[in-house]
Amino acid sequence: MESTLPTKRSSGLTLRAIAGVFKLRIGVVITFTALAGLAVSSGPSLSLAQLVTLTLAVLISSASAGAFNQYYEHDTDPLMSRTKNRPFATGEIKHGPAWLVVIFGLMALSVAAAWIALNAWAALFTFLGAFFYAIVYTVWLKRRTWLNIVFGGLAGSWAVLAGATAADPQVGAVPLALAFVLFLWTPPHFWSLAIAFREDYAAAGVPMLPVVVGDKRAAQTIFASTLLLVAASFLPLAFGLGAIYFAGAAVGGFLFIQKAWRLARNTSRETAMSCFHASLAQLTLVLTAAIIDARF
Repeated sequence: MESTLPTKRSSGLTLRAIAGVFKLRIGVVITFTALAGLAVSSGPSLSLAQLVTLTLAVLISSASAGAFNQYYEHDTDPLMSRTKNRPFATGEIKHGPAWLVVIFGLMALSVAAAWIALNAWAALFTFLGAFFYAIVYTVWLKRRTWLNIVFGGLAGSWAVLAGATAADPQVGAVPLALAFVLFLWTPPHFWSLAIAFREDYAAAGVPMLPVVVGDKRAAQTIFASTLLLVAASFLPLAFGLGAIYFAGAAVGGFLFIQKAWRLARNTSRETAMSCFHASLAQLTLVLTAAIIDARF
């Protein structure tokens, strides 16, 4: 029987394709989010082995969810310019059931490692992060409702809690506040991208917010969501974080609000992508400031 796993004459091409399938860049962001949750936890420090386990468990579980997302969407990815060159869409990697064994095997391995090396709560939140992206978002919601990314965006929140509970199963106020920030961050972040690629999503039959209500109303919603997000990003200050965190949240929030306001006034592809990149900068500043403030 012919194997469904990737075989290519160029090992470099295969490695690049596999890295693309597993969405490792997104996995790194999710892992950074978990480490921020660990940093703001009031629990004891992890051993080096536990820290490595947490990092790899979150990264691998996120990667497995990303791979499942591409596996499941191999039929619609060719319809979108942003995703048409993904390995399953082009046939660079053959779509077949063997990949499901790999994907779910990696997810099970990551959750089991978190359970053994850390605790059941860290394992549960590691699993929930992957489950919400792979199943809740990709399978249940993405092709059915514009609320897809609202609930699917909980993947980042679960990552914060995975990191926090790795040190202390009793979740404190700061990790919960940071998880809430991640929940509010995902919609304006992704809706900005959806405006830039609205025609793609319409062609693929995916009811992202700009497809459903149009670019103008979507941009207004992004601006309102960004204001709510930035306001919520100051909540950790009420529970112990200090001046360093305030500076990061203030600078990042100002940048994101500025770009969201410009998008609300002019819904061009350029302003949408500028807002999208501003959201990434805002999240990076918030998480980095939280880690520095809590630990240094």
